[in-house]
Amino acid sequence: MAKKILYVASTFGHLKTFHIPYLQVLLSQGNEVHVMGAGDPAGLPDGVTAIPMPFEKKMTSWGNFKCAFRIRNLVRKERYDLVSLHTSLAAFFTRLGIMLSGRRPWVINTVHGYLFDENTPWNKRIILLAAEKLTRPVTDVVAVMNQQDEQIAQKYHLYRTRLISIKGMGVDVSRFEKNEATIAAAESLRRTYSFSPQEFVMVCAAEFSDRKNQIFLVRAMRRLKEEGIPCRLILVGEGDQFERIKSLAVRFSVRKEIRFPGYAQDLAPYFYLADAGVSASRIEGLPFQIMEAMVCGLPVIASKVKGHEDLIEPEVNGLLFDFDDEEAFCQAVRKLYENRQLREKMGQAGKKKVQQYRLEKVLPENMKNLYEEPLQKQE
Repeated sequence: MAKKILYVASTFGHLKTFHIPYLQVLLSQGNEVHVMGAGDPAGLPDGVTAIPMPFEKKMTSWGNFKCAFRIRNLVRKERYDLVSLHTSLAAFFTRLGIMLSGRRPWVINTVHGYLFDENTPWNKRIILLAAEKLTRPVTDVVAVMNQQDEQIAQKYHLYRTRLISIKGMGVDVSRFEKNEATIAAAESLRRTYSFSPQEFVMVCAAEFSDRKNQIFLVRAMRRLKEEGIPCRLILVGEGDQFERIKSLAVRFSVRKEIRFPGYAQDLAPYFYLADAGVSASRIEGLPFQIMEAMVCGLPVIASKVKGHEDLIEPEVNGLLFDFDDEEAFCQAVRKLYENRQLREKMGQAGKKKVQQYRLEKVLPENMKNLYEEPLQKQE
């Protein structure tokens, strides 16, 4: 029997980037699917009902609490059978709205990385953990993507019924196929950027934000330049910190060493142009950009935080450095820059490891565990 499903994230952009295959399967099963988020819904699958919700990025924003009251009324009106939640902020305020509604749909909170861990400042950790505990009574299932989040959910029992460990949302490896077109596009980028074959090229594809910590990479590039290592860095993406980071690159005299292409729908040419993928994030779930770099056969240099630790085996398919440790990051860059054979060996190991995260493998598992079994039980 078809069900009515509400599928939620902070932005429609997040849903379009990571969840279209899931929405398509839910629609193909005859379900009525509503999607909620901020931004432009254009590009979502035909058949979904888009519900714009002006979530704001600041957790304490009064606008988000107004969203919770709007969601309360929506849940009462639509009488959803199942609510699928993604991204921490939207997940909290949607569950708050469900609590206020007095109704009890089946709720799945897919955690794309709790925004706290044991190293988070105590005041921030207390607030974020309190939010999860407050909404626990309407959280039937929590799905986590890394070991640390699994431990957090278990320790504080942040779910009513079940805790599930998943291998992310799945990487569509077909988007990163190495063929004549992608190689030609990569070479075109090399000419556009005037990169020489001797230069060590790194790429980071992520939203510009404090959490993704691109500011660290800019600082590190200044240090690498001073040490005489011929490096180039491509920071793909957009976000609130974009202009600030560009200005910082000028201030640190590394603007010529860093490229800022903005948002790119096709990331494959950037990865095939690069010698390594890099990430300096403070916290992660199971980062797509790391898995995508691995699909393209790149070794990865990443901060030693949750999410990264689940994907990177040190000295096997990449190198980890302590968060915000410039010297350790620069040492890792030097190590890969000086050893092409090691880069190729790590890249092949990463390519092998990432096969378990392929979309065609992960999607059926997630559909069965997260959606099909709960919907069957409701019938």
